[in-house]
Amino acid sequence: MRSPIESYLRHLHTELSRVTDGVPFQGIPAMAAADPQNFAICLATVDGFVYEVGDADTEFSIQSISKPFTYGLALEDLGLDAVDEKVDVEPSGDAFNEISLAADGRPANAMINAGAITATSLIKGSGGRDRFARILAKYSDFAGRQLHVSEQVYRSELKTGHRNRALAHLLRSFGIIETDPEAPVEDYFRQCSVLVNARDLALMAATLANGGTHPITGKQALGIEAVQRVLSVMTTCGMYDDAGAWTSAVGMPAKSGVAGGLIAVLPGQVGLAVYSPPLDSHGTSVRGIAASQRMAEDMELHFVRAARMGKSAIRDTYDITDSPSGVRRNEEAVDVLVSQGHRARVVELNGDLLFAGAESMVRAVSTLPDDVELVILDVRRVDEVSQVALRMLCDLRDGLAADRRRLALIEVDGTIADAVFGEDAGEEVPLFSTRNDAVEWAEEWIIARHGGPGLVPDSVAVPDFPALAPLGPEEIAALEEAMEERTIEDGEIIRRVGQKFGGIYLILSGKVATSSILNGQRYRHATLGAGMTFGEIALGATAGQTIRVTAQGRVRLKVLSSEAIHRLEGEQPELALGFWKAVARDAYTRVEQSLKEAAVRVRD
Repeated sequence: MRSPIESYLRHLHTELSRVTDGVPFQGIPAMAAADPQNFAICLATVDGFVYEVGDADTEFSIQSISKPFTYGLALEDLGLDAVDEKVDVEPSGDAFNEISLAADGRPANAMINAGAITATSLIKGSGGRDRFARILAKYSDFAGRQLHVSEQVYRSELKTGHRNRALAHLLRSFGIIETDPEAPVEDYFRQCSVLVNARDLALMAATLANGGTHPITGKQALGIEAVQRVLSVMTTCGMYDDAGAWTSAVGMPAKSGVAGGLIAVLPGQVGLAVYSPPLDSHGTSVRGIAASQRMAEDMELHFVRAARMGKSAIRDTYDITDSPSGVRRNEEAVDVLVSQGHRARVVELNGDLLFAGAESMVRAVSTLPDDVELVILDVRRVDEVSQVALRMLCDLRDGLAADRRRLALIEVDGTIADAVFGEDAGEEVPLFSTRNDAVEWAEEWIIARHGGPGLVPDSVAVPDFPALAPLGPEEIAALEEAMEERTIEDGEIIRRVGQKFGGIYLILSGKVATSSILNGQRYRHATLGAGMTFGEIALGATAGQTIRVTAQGRVRLKVLSSEAIHRLEGEQPELALGFWKAVARDAYTRVEQSLKEAAVRVRD
C-alpha cells in the first residue's frame, strides 16, 4: 500500500509543478542554464526513512546551504567563544551578499557571505588533510555518502566572485581573516560548488534534526552543542532578509541556496529538502518556499505545533497467531488460523501522535506485506493526537479499503475513533475496548474468509461435539438422555468462583466468557462458543470452581449434572468410564494448547 505521506507529497509536487514564477540564478554562468522544470521534494525522518518525489537524484551545487555545515565544523574545532570573536549571531536583515559588518569588522552572522567566508577561514588542515578536504569530508558525513565538487561551477565562481573576494579582503583589513584572504575565499567557492541532490540535503537536514548523528550510518557528524548553535542561527538568519516571514509561516530552521536547493529542520523529527532552480527576489527557490509553507501547515511542522521529540509511536507489531484470543476452536478452525493468521496484524501505538509519531504509524502499516488483509491499531496508550495524525488515520483507512483490506481500532473510550471516523464508523472500522476482543473478532474474520462455511458454527448438536468424539453414537445418545437443557440470558453468571463441581456443560449455541480476580482486578481468560465444554476444571480444585463463567448474549446449554454423572457411574459404569476418558482427553488437549499460548509474549 502506498503511504498516505507519499501520496500527499506526490499530490503537492504535481500541484506546485504548475508554478512558473522566478528564474534560475544568473550570477554564475555555469548555473544560469539550469532546467526550470527540475523539481524534487524529499522528507527524511530521524530514524532514516526518506520520502522522495520528483527529480530527487538530480545533482546541483550546494551553494549557500553549505554555510551551516562549515560553521558547525568551525564551532567544533574552536568552540563557541572563539568563533563568536570572529562571527556574530545576530540577524542582519540584509540580502546574502551584503557587507553587514559591525564596527569591529565582525560579520553579523555565519549565514551571510561575509560570515560564511570567515567561518571557512577558521578551518585548519588536520590529520594530513587540508582545509577543504576536511570541509568536504564533513559534508559527506552529513550526507552519508562521498560528495564531490563540480569543477565547472567552481571555475565559474572563480571568474565571477569579485564581490566575495572584496568581502574577504575587507575582512582581512579588520583582522577577522588573519592570513592571505585568497586561500579561504577560493575554498569558500569550492564548498559552494559541492554537488548534492535533494535526497542528500534531506539527510543532511535530518542529521541536524537528529542531534548531529546521521540517521542511517549512525555516524556522529557534529556534537550537540554545535548543532544547537547552528540551528539557532539558521532560525534567525538562514533565510536572510526573509527570515521573519519564514519563521512566522514555516517555523523551522532553514537555509536556501541560489542553485535552487532549500533545507528545513524540525529538531527531533524530520529534515526537509526541496530543489527547484527558479528563484524569487530574495534568491530563494519559489517552489521551495511554497512547498515548505504548505507542508508546515498541512503536516503541522511549525515548531510551535510540533515542539516535542518525534519518537516512533510504534510500541510493537505482531500477527494474531503470536498472541491468540484464547477462544477454543475446533481442529479445522485452528488449522486455518495457523496457516492464515499472519493475514491479521496488530500494531500497538504509544506516546504522542504528532507528525513524527503519525509518520511512523502510517509507514509501519504501509510497508506491511501484501498478504496482510486486516490491520488492528491499538491506540489505548496514545496520549496527544494532532490534526495531521487524524487526517493520516483517515487516509490510512481509505488506502487499506482501496486495496480490499480492513482497519480496526482498539480504544477504551472511542475518542480517537469518533474524531476520525465519526459515530457511525463501527461497521466500516470496528472498535474494540480490549485486545482480546479485537483478536477474537479478527480470528473469526480470518476463519470465515479463508476456511469456508461451518468452521465458526452458530450452533452445534451434542453428537457433533469434539469432546465426545471418542464415543460411539449409542453412547452419545445415552449421555444426551441423561442431560438437561438450559437457556441462559445475556450477562447471567452460570458458574461462580468457589462452587463445587456441578457437572459438564456443553454449549449448543451462544458464547460464554471465563474470568477470575487477582489482586482486586478482574482478568478475562477465554471465550467459549458453540461446540465447546466447561465445568470439568472444578473437579481438580479443592476450593471448587476457580473461574467465573458468564453468558455473552443468549446461551443454550446441555448439562450433564454431577448427580446425573453419579447415577451413570452406578448404573452404566462402562459408559461413565468412556465419558471420563473423553473428558480427560479433551481437557489434556486444552492444557496443551494453553501451554503453547503461554509460551508467546504476554499481552494485556
